[in-house]
Amino acid sequence: MCLIWGIPYLLIRVAVRDLDPSVLVLGRTAIGALLLVPLAAARGEIRPVLARWKPLLVFAALEIAIPWVLLSSAERRLSSSFTGLMIAAVPLVGAVVTRERLGRWSVGGLALGIVGVAALLGLDVSNLSTVGIVEIAGVVVGYAVGPIVLARYLRGLPALGVIATSLAVTAVAYVPIAAFALPSSMPSAKVVASVVALAVICTALAFVVFFALIEEVGPVRATVITYVNPAVAAALGVSILGERFTAGMGVGFVLILVGSVLAARRPRPAPLPFAATAAPRA
Repeated sequence: MCLIWGIPYLLIRVAVRDLDPSVLVLGRTAIGALLLVPLAAARGEIRPVLARWKPLLVFAALEIAIPWVLLSSAERRLSSSFTGLMIAAVPLVGAVVTRERLGRWSVGGLALGIVGVAALLGLDVSNLSTVGIVEIAGVVVGYAVGPIVLARYLRGLPALGVIATSLAVTAVAYVPIAAFALPSSMPSAKVVASVVALAVICTALAFVVFFALIEEVGPVRATVITYVNPAVAAALGVSILGERFTAGMGVGFVLILVGSVLAARRPRPAPLPFAATAAPRA
């Protein structure tokens, strides 16, 4: 999973050279839906999901429709390695949104993560696109809030049915949008291969493997990939696309990772009073 969800940034960077972000999102979601919807339907996992169509639409918008087009647009302005490292801030936002009460470790982690983001951006932001950074900020928020909607309002539904239906809904929504941005000529073989790889490997296969990972190790331990796949994205961007990796990016990434781990750390439960600990068991 660290590898599968670390390579989309490279593939997106290649694809948006010739494709509008809306066309890329349409291709990725449509192919992914064509692969997953029949599988989910054969397992009877579509109908239960449709019964909660309102939160499903919100989840699809926050997790797929909005972040994917913002991410594709941002990679027209920012390097894939920088984009991947910025996505590492997702756990920081998630910790703020989901935690009503933050312990000392969590507060310290959030502060450290903020310092890491500042280091990642660097003191001199003249070479960075402000629009691109704002778009990545939107992606981070969507990726952080989407799972919260999933956990609170789509709990108990078959995961494959949720993802398959979300991809299908997103694809349908992007048909009229992408229709006005289709390329005038056939994209290059590299671009086509990137779209297919994004849809088959980084979407359809990725979600199937991710569900298997959750079943094997649980949802909490499965999120460890969040701390690793940005490093994969940076490594691929530097080694394959020849992107520049600065000291600020390295230091910022480490600080964001450490801050994310601390921010997501569960506080220790308060010790029970002596009377409660000494009470006889029923």
